[in-house]
Amino acid sequence: MHTVPVCGPEGPIRAGVAAPAPPAPLRAVLFDFSGTLFQVRAYADRIRAALGRPVGEGEMDDLLGGLERGLTEPAVVAAQQARDVSAAAHRRAFTAWYASVPALVPVAEVLYEQLRAPGHWVPYADTGATLAALRGAGLALGVVSNVGWDLRDTFAHHGVAEYFSCWVHSYEHGTEKPDPALFRSACRELGAGPGETLMVGDHPAADGGAAGAGLRAYVLPAGPSPGGFRGLDAVLRLAGIEERAPG
Repeated sequence: MHTVPVCGPEGPIRAGVAAPAPPAPLRAVLFDFSGTLFQVRAYADRIRAALGRPVGEGEMDDLLGGLERGLTEPAVVAAQQARDVSAAAHRRAFTAWYASVPALVPVAEVLYEQLRAPGHWVPYADTGATLAALRGAGLALGVVSNVGWDLRDTFAHHGVAEYFSCWVHSYEHGTEKPDPALFRSACRELGAGPGETLMVGDHPAADGGAAGAGLRAYVLPAGPSPGGFRGLDAVLRLAGIEERAPG
């Protein structure tokens, strides 16, 4: 029976330990949502739309600065705990943050509804082509997201829902990534073993945590502006697909 070798600071202690078997071929790829396949529209644009009036650059700078400062306010920080375990907790967390800026208190709910609206999300420039290439190669695709609402309408609005066979939303399971249960649930739905599945995301702790459930994981670097190229061609290389996703 193969056993995992005991390692010291520099490597295995015992010589002659057999090399581990090569990884199984990929059969499935799981994707995070925000910051991985999509990005929400710029906050300045959303604020102008919510307020319904012109906002000068100086005032906008103050509003955006207020949102930045709000991220460290104790009440806002507390509201983020277990934010994605229910729809109610998700709404509470975001509206508390928006309302940390006095001028945005009257439109905190409007800003939250923007967050849920498919039209306020923008797919990255290489999202569609990458998904098409993966599905064309026969891989099953799923979404695993820490989120407070059903994402299917957003994917459908942008014409990419058809590529996915499963949707694992944290709020529907009462837990958040990196809980292994979410990744394993997606693998079961896709009929692929954890060792045959790759998780792609942008958060080292949440998405990289898939490794704890036996999956392979790829964490993207910080993303570009909405609509820019995300560098998803790296996922094709990891899946052994040589052709580059068309831009």
